[in-house]
Amino acid sequence: MTVRRVNVVILVLLVIAFLIILHRNLLNLNDFLKQENPDTVPGMVLPFETDFLSDHKVIRTGDEIPVLITAPEERLGAAVTAMNSIHRNSKANVVFNIVTLNESVVHLRTWLSKTDMKHKIIVFDPKMLAGKNSNDPQKSEKVKPLTFARFFLPVFLPDAEKVIYLDDDVIVQGDIRELFDTGLKSGHAAAFSEDCDSVSSKGIVRGAGNQNSYIGFLDFKKEAIKKLGMRANTCSFNPGVFVANLTEWKQQNITSQLEFWMERNAKEDLYSKTLADSITTPPMLIVFYKHHSNIDPMWHVRHLGATGAGNRYSPQFVKAAKLLHWNGHYKPWGRASAFSEIWDKWYIPDPTGKFHPIRRHAEEK
Repeated sequence: MTVRRVNVVILVLLVIAFLIILHRNLLNLNDFLKQENPDTVPGMVLPFETDFLSDHKVIRTGDEIPVLITAPEERLGAAVTAMNSIHRNSKANVVFNIVTLNESVVHLRTWLSKTDMKHKIIVFDPKMLAGKNSNDPQKSEKVKPLTFARFFLPVFLPDAEKVIYLDDDVIVQGDIRELFDTGLKSGHAAAFSEDCDSVSSKGIVRGAGNQNSYIGFLDFKKEAIKKLGMRANTCSFNPGVFVANLTEWKQQNITSQLEFWMERNAKEDLYSKTLADSITTPPMLIVFYKHHSNIDPMWHVRHLGATGAGNRYSPQFVKAAKLLHWNGHYKPWGRASAFSEIWDKWYIPDPTGKFHPIRRHAEEK
């Protein structure tokens, strides 16, 4: 073999060795990146990068799953974020029915135009509540019309047989189809998560009016409440997340029953004096007393907005939860809230610039 041929062979071997080393380095880099971003999976929206999925459409199949959520102007960002978390964590054919006031329609439509979420905007008429709330100026100031939207589900969704209702201060980490498939017992119009279950009871704020039982929401000294024969220590439920059978709802005239107790309270002040802002809870507790089904507690892990929530739940438990609810004073878009980084992951910036998460906005200044 000539010297020239030997040199060619050596050169070829060097090139092969170089390619092998380069290939191994690329594999190591890929493993490193996976370790740095363990939660990043195909189809996930990265924090505040909403164009990431513009060319990665998910094919959604099956029957429509209606989800109803409210969107007041000052909390549009909350509703959009909750919807985005549902949309990105499921391949289900979800249709968002967003109930808002007329003043917010243009803003909301502009925001949602930047997404591929299937939705319908429903305008709520506050006149629907005429005569159903207290005339006391101090109490009327606390009344937010959209909080009562959950009472009128068949009005907003006349053709639906089943619907999921969600408050806007939630993040969904599981596949919403699982919640929708919750089985309701015969004759039950709704399924809730009770406040005494082993999961939610960890977050109960003790000494705050027994807010895990009926006595924390209703005044059992009032004759109208006494006549109902309800037990004061009955475990309450949180109506911020529930699944409704609208066929049963209509047959049992649930909306009319709820309106009746709203009007009765306006005249007789039937709610507990220790009640905070949950003015929609008491009438629902009355109407659904021992006549409702239950949802999986992991589909309503709540009290994340209460003081000390970060000490009640471990990060591992919160990560495993299917749905997180920041009910309470501290919201994840506010200044101080437990596990706000989870909410951040699904936040879509407001294209109009009107809504800013307070905490994040302060950091950017």
